[in-house]
Amino acid sequence: MSIVIDEGALENMQMLLGEQFEDTVHFCCSEFERLESELMLNLNQDQEAAIRHAHSLKSNAAQFGAASLSDLAKTIEHALMQGEQDIVDDSIEKLAAQVAGSKAKLQQWVSAQS
Repeated sequence: MSIVIDEGALENMQMLLGEQFEDTVHFCCSEFERLESELMLNLNQDQEAAIRHAHSLKSNAAQFGAASLSDLAKTIEHALMQGEQDIVDDSIEKLAAQVAGSKAKLQQWVSAQS
């Protein structure tokens, strides 16, 4: 699964946040990592918490243009709700790479704007 960033979403957030944009993107990237970690910790222990963390990751990623990460988190969220363990397992295998790749591309985009 390739890493897809929606630059239009980033441009909109940049206009909305102004000088706070760069700090907010860095915070958002750390949230990607935290939510991934929380999702993994709760995966086999607290289904409702795992679903909430997948939902939050989906929303945060979408808001900041990390489209492929948002799509993967959505797949995980829905598979958890439907009890589709094979889809959960397959998607979880891709999650760390999506988080790392999305972070790198977002930070690269921010650096190019400076």
